[in-house]
Amino acid sequence: MRRPVRSTISKLIAASVLALSALTVPACGQGITQGTTSPPANVRPPGLKNVGIEQRLNQQVPPDLTFRDETGKAVQLGDYFGKRPMILNLVYYQCPMLCGEVLSGLSSTLRVLKFDVGKEFDVLTVSFDPKETPEIAAAKKTEYLRRYGRPNAAEGWHFLTGPAASIDALTKAAGFQYQYDPKNGQFAHATAIVVLTPEGKIAQYYYGVEFAPKDLRLGLIQASQNKIGTVVDQVLLYCYHYDPDTGKYGAIISRVLQLAAGATVLILGTFLIVMFRMGPTKVLRRPTTNDTTNYVR
Repeated sequence: MRRPVRSTISKLIAASVLALSALTVPACGQGITQGTTSPPANVRPPGLKNVGIEQRLNQQVPPDLTFRDETGKAVQLGDYFGKRPMILNLVYYQCPMLCGEVLSGLSSTLRVLKFDVGKEFDVLTVSFDPKETPEIAAAKKTEYLRRYGRPNAAEGWHFLTGPAASIDALTKAAGFQYQYDPKNGQFAHATAIVVLTPEGKIAQYYYGVEFAPKDLRLGLIQASQNKIGTVVDQVLLYCYHYDPDTGKYGAIISRVLQLAAGATVLILGTFLIVMFRMGPTKVLRRPTTNDTTNYVR
């Protein structure tokens, strides 16, 4: 199957999984109407019964969970905390479709960002398959660092594997729900990335297999408590608000109008000050017959 077709199919599957998983979000509280019956909101197809994403905003990711990095070294998640904001990416490396699309979409977005992995933020890509090994993780890291193509990124993009206990605790903390299918040996799962604060608290979720660079940039700035970014970014954050339901930023019209009004007052004030400092203008007049003043026609 050619890649464009495969990518389209992956996106459709991801959208379907997210739509189904949204049925169990308590905030929605709506059933599925079909005929004269209204099943409970938490009804899902058998293969997706435990699949979805339940947001855990401000939840602390346990720092003492033990994994192995791509070199086989034992690490704790807390080893990566306290430095920079992070992107948490839950996948399994031998996934035949969706996980590869998520990683490809993430690396494409990261290439657009002016922020550098390992400098302004880090990425934690963690496998939720306890059977996967550091050797598999190392191969994936090599592939996606090559795609990303920026120097020193290896110090900030980590590919982890770990035991079932650590995986279970991490996925529960992140609200990431998945289900193993023994018939085909694969996992059914939703697709998303999670932005963490430097302390390891969950700040935002972004759904799907492609991620808007503007939204991700603002999310990283906000998670860093404005320690990265420019003055322009601070203005954008004032005018835009993150919507947890959509995983995107939207404009706050009232704040946009406030800034526009302030800019208008500033421009008018500057104009009046300049005119005041120039003083009164001299009016040129035509001389009379007795006036010997020179003038320029």
